[in-house]
Amino acid sequence: MNQVAVIDYGMGNLHSVAKAIEHVGAELAAESGQATKVTITSDPAQIAAADRVVFPGVGAIRDCMAEINRLDVGAMVASAMKTKPVLAICVGMQALMAHSEENGGVDCLGLLSGRVKFFGEDLRDDNDARLKVPHMGWNRVTQTSDHPLWRGVPDNSRFYFVHSYYVTMDETDQVAGRSVYGREIVAAISAGNIFATQFHPEKSQNAGLTLLRNFLTWNGASD
Repeated sequence: MNQVAVIDYGMGNLHSVAKAIEHVGAELAAESGQATKVTITSDPAQIAAADRVVFPGVGAIRDCMAEINRLDVGAMVASAMKTKPVLAICVGMQALMAHSEENGGVDCLGLLSGRVKFFGEDLRDDNDARLKVPHMGWNRVTQTSDHPLWRGVPDNSRFYFVHSYYVTMDETDQVAGRSVYGREIVAAISAGNIFATQFHPEKSQNAGLTLLRNFLTWNGASD
């Protein structure tokens, strides 16, 4: 049994993520015979017992960090990162950084050396046309590393984004994918056992489902 824990801290599109993983897990079970069980939970014991962990998130970072700190989710994620594959999505990815500019400035978990910045009020493309913030909709992702989660995903595939803040990384070798929206942004991160995406794979049709399917067979840093 492939056990996947989706961390529930009250701030995430949990059921969409869980349903997407269950869908690709059923496909894998039909091929390999190994079933996938997805559990939405905030129980540290269940998260510790899982084979894989998903750290999702939507909403304002201040509210997310308040719940993350209240439930000690940071310790759960930090522990999981040492021993098993972890997938962080959207605000889950941003929460891994040191600090966010959102809500007047919020300290995050500091598990990765990066910061979260606001796109700005006057964001423009290469033709000087004004861009809407939040960045909402489909955008191309250029793969910058040969990671197992990209297997079967064509380079420059489109993924679905919804965010007003973007990540900058101190360790540029941890950047696994980039996108452009007024400026170049970090779309995906790879650091040891963790893979993180600014986009929502569960909303990204075939490309996103392929990435989630790869997550279910990824061994983490040893792969």
